[in-house]
Amino acid sequence: MTSPLRAIGWPFADEVDDPAWRETLSAHPKARPARVIEQHRSGYTVAEGLGEGIKAESPPEWQRASSYRKGGIAPEERAAVGDWVLLEGKRIVALLPRHSAIKRGAAGEHYKQQLIAANIDTVFVVCGLDADFNPRRIERYLVLMGGSGVEPVVVLTKADKALEEDARAVDDARAALEGVAQDHVAVVPVNAKDRDSVAALNGWLQPGKSIVLVGSSGAGKSTLTNTLLGVEKMKTGEVRESDSRGRHTTTHRALIPLPGGACLIDTPGMRELKPTGEEDVAENFSDIEALAEQCRFRDCRHAKEPGCAVRAAIEAGTLDPSRFANFLKLRDEVAGAADKLATRLQQKSSDKVQNRALYKRIDEKYGRH
Repeated sequence: MTSPLRAIGWPFADEVDDPAWRETLSAHPKARPARVIEQHRSGYTVAEGLGEGIKAESPPEWQRASSYRKGGIAPEERAAVGDWVLLEGKRIVALLPRHSAIKRGAAGEHYKQQLIAANIDTVFVVCGLDADFNPRRIERYLVLMGGSGVEPVVVLTKADKALEEDARAVDDARAALEGVAQDHVAVVPVNAKDRDSVAALNGWLQPGKSIVLVGSSGAGKSTLTNTLLGVEKMKTGEVRESDSRGRHTTTHRALIPLPGGACLIDTPGMRELKPTGEEDVAENFSDIEALAEQCRFRDCRHAKEPGCAVRAAIEAGTLDPSRFANFLKLRDEVAGAADKLATRLQQKSSDKVQNRALYKRIDEKYGRH
């Protein structure tokens, strides 16, 4: 049963050794596992192996508004591309527990989470070595991916064009990302149109592994996908010469099996990257955190306090002031999102308590049926 599933990322070579998965599988003995390969507003496409997927009907609670009083569940608790589900016929009856998840804060004033992909091993943060190159945006991506349980890799596309214009372009980009990527994040420059060049990514594209591509429109995600596939499957578009920005050639997330056995998820370009409040900013700014520990005052705000090691590093030219400004901005955004998340969780808990009390009163008045 599992060999066709292994081709689309099934995480177990033999028996399922995850207790939570075994429990869910046991609760639905007649169901069969499948993976979500596309997500649309109208529903899901799932696959049980290589080949064309099938349209699947989602459970009723996924179709209701995310009001806990009405029996609905939040969008991030429903299936997304990369999730494993259980099917009975063409109906989804259960969502298998996730091993990892990549999320962002959804656009709008109210706190919501948007699930980008699930059960991912590696995220390729794709950025072009043209006007698209932006260390501050890469920092933001790395902060958002930091708490997901997924390994980030920075992939710099259009390295060939950049080198034609400036022989030091790749070295300069690496230098600009020294503080951003730090030691735990690989930075890989490639020509996304050249198979030999993208072979530098093979170490993360092993059989059974799942990788998601994120980045702005025009960064080269679809071109990279086509090269890895060996066929022109994904639509690509030209970028504007004025600002190197592209149109959204990818309109929805889709999981695509690669010839080598890995699975790739291409995503539409993201214009807005809001945190969820679950991120750890310090993890991606350990250099600034280390400097802050050397400040004279423990509660130093790194403004005009005497003995501030952070300000001293900026003045000495060893800390990029724009990196520090981005650190402050991201720290405040994450803190604000964390407050909204706490309020939401408190409301969710309150709704559940009220529901239990309501059902108890109904039972006492009318008895159980």
